[in-house]
Amino acid sequence: MASYSSPIVVLDSGLGGLTVVRELQTALPDEDIAYFGDTARLPYGSKTAATVTRFVDQIITFLLPLQPKHVVIACNTATALALPALRARFPMLPISGVVEPGAKAAIVAAGAKHCPAIGVIATDATVRSKAYDRAIHRRRSLATVWQLPTPILVPLIEDGRTTSDPLVKLALQQYLAPLVKHGIDVLVLGCTHYPVYRELIEQMLGASVPVIDSARQCAQDVGSRLRNAGMLRGTSPASVADGSSAQRGSLRCYVTDDPQRFQRLAPRFLGVEIDAPVWVSPDELYVQRPNGPVPLSVPA
Repeated sequence: MASYSSPIVVLDSGLGGLTVVRELQTALPDEDIAYFGDTARLPYGSKTAATVTRFVDQIITFLLPLQPKHVVIACNTATALALPALRARFPMLPISGVVEPGAKAAIVAAGAKHCPAIGVIATDATVRSKAYDRAIHRRRSLATVWQLPTPILVPLIEDGRTTSDPLVKLALQQYLAPLVKHGIDVLVLGCTHYPVYRELIEQMLGASVPVIDSARQCAQDVGSRLRNAGMLRGTSPASVADGSSAQRGSLRCYVTDDPQRFQRLAPRFLGVEIDAPVWVSPDELYVQRPNGPVPLSVPA
């Protein structure tokens, strides 16, 4: 049974969800976090809803022995394609994603405009789902939403290419040009990988176009949910009483392929070095393990 001291689980297809972890560590420094990167089966952005839902279902099932107090689907594609099915599959487990917080922040950034033009760059699957379109129109029905698939960006980021790379600059110029032509008022980074290129994107768009980082908005949303549920470590009476509010939260990472590469590239997303991640064979995900993963408190 989950308690205030239980970890927050964050999962993604690869490294991108670490941008959510970084924001969570900034906003909620006392919280333990278990991160799962499905690096053997990325990218999710080119897969069907059924496949993505099955993959995430397997990951959550694998991590259930950790008794998470909250699960964050730190992947726009998985949020868009699988969140309702996952909530139905795990009704007693609080699960949230990144689309709704990002859409909400876009409307706030648009200000008083009744008909703002909001751009969204995302994976093919996220764009096809129209999840951002629906989430934005629920809040501002007269908004114009320009969604653009940007499939090259995730492979570039996962390959470790930086904003100084000419290929990255060329890709962003090509992708952003039509949105600039449409005169967007706000841009939503509809993939948790994209904040790695945020500064360059902001330079290309200019100061007049706010850029919404779905990772940051997601972390704020999780903090609010935990606070409202009385599960926020460091603030609940029980955690203050046992002194856990003075403890810095830990991070344990799990990956399905190439843990060495993941460890090498993770600092680009987190800003700090990480311990070696635990390797989980994809075969293990197809069969629920009775013992589950190694608890966060036990060294790998």
